[in-house]
Amino acid sequence: MAVPLFDTSAPLAPLREELRAAIDRVLQSERYILGGEVKAFEQEFAAYCGAEHAIGVANGTEAITIALRAMGVGPGDEVIVPSFTFYASAEAIPPMGATPVFCDIDPYTYCVTAETVRAALTPRTKAVIAVHLFGNVAPVAEIEALGVPVLEDAAQAAGSRSPQGRPGALGAAATFSFFPSKNLGGFGDGGMITTSDADVAEQARTLRFHGSHDKVTYELLGYNSRLDELQAAILRVQLPHLDGWAEGRRQAGRHYEEAGLSELVGPPRPVDGAAPSWHLYVVSHPQVERLESAFENAGIGHKAYYRTPVHRQAAMQAWGAGVELPGTEQAARTHLAIPMSPVLTREQVEEVVAALRGAV
Repeated sequence: MAVPLFDTSAPLAPLREELRAAIDRVLQSERYILGGEVKAFEQEFAAYCGAEHAIGVANGTEAITIALRAMGVGPGDEVIVPSFTFYASAEAIPPMGATPVFCDIDPYTYCVTAETVRAALTPRTKAVIAVHLFGNVAPVAEIEALGVPVLEDAAQAAGSRSPQGRPGALGAAATFSFFPSKNLGGFGDGGMITTSDADVAEQARTLRFHGSHDKVTYELLGYNSRLDELQAAILRVQLPHLDGWAEGRRQAGRHYEEAGLSELVGPPRPVDGAAPSWHLYVVSHPQVERLESAFENAGIGHKAYYRTPVHRQAAMQAWGAGVELPGTEQAARTHLAIPMSPVLTREQVEEVVAALRGAV
């Protein structure tokens, strides 16, 4: 049995008529930019996360840049960011004249910790980006206890939970991506900033619309970065199902545990108290190429996402040269994503684990 790495179509199949109706509603309204659908989705998503405000933007990358600027980050400031993450987490920092300072991760949870952040702190540190990687939930409260504001990069963590609440309401602000493959995915690009700080929210709203409140007076050098009405309408249909999909992902994780995955590879490890929604299910093995070969032969979906950490990417040479991050290097060398979706069955999991048994 071939098993795909992820399945974005099956969860949406029961919603097709409702999705079509939402799209038709926008077409009939003839309002496509910052209309009622975006306003309603912002309110609904803020309530879901437990935040006071949500600001829809064009994509998850610009969400990070705009959120950092709204938090007061500017030229000469430093922003601590992990290197084992998607490139955008760091890419969003230099456009405002700030400097990315790379920190290490726990190679078992794939998240930053208070200890790895502390090692990168300097008097110029203005903010920390805590990435909730693969749906895990970084220890935001422990990092904030160091005395620096935290921006959650929650692009992969919609639907996750922690003892302190949901991603999106744990730090000074948070950012989300609604790229189609995400846990809550649109039919194109889209992003969101959440915060309970009214000043940060107001700055973000101004920055996303050319630095203006009214299209007449321009107070800041901003961006043209707005969530589309069509995407908002589509996401509104899906949001009530997010918790069910997240539980489906956690159930798939339990299937892996029951099938003996941890006897063969290093399994994903939740941060203490977290209930991840497992956007990706990432295992580790010292000879990971053997797993890749076995999966290829068995028709099992798999992918290495961050073999080259961000600090060693060519565009980051100015900031990454000479940086030593042993946990990051270990994770980059040994990780592999295996099939995960809200509808992954026990039988599919057993196929994946059987292929692993043949490899290790």
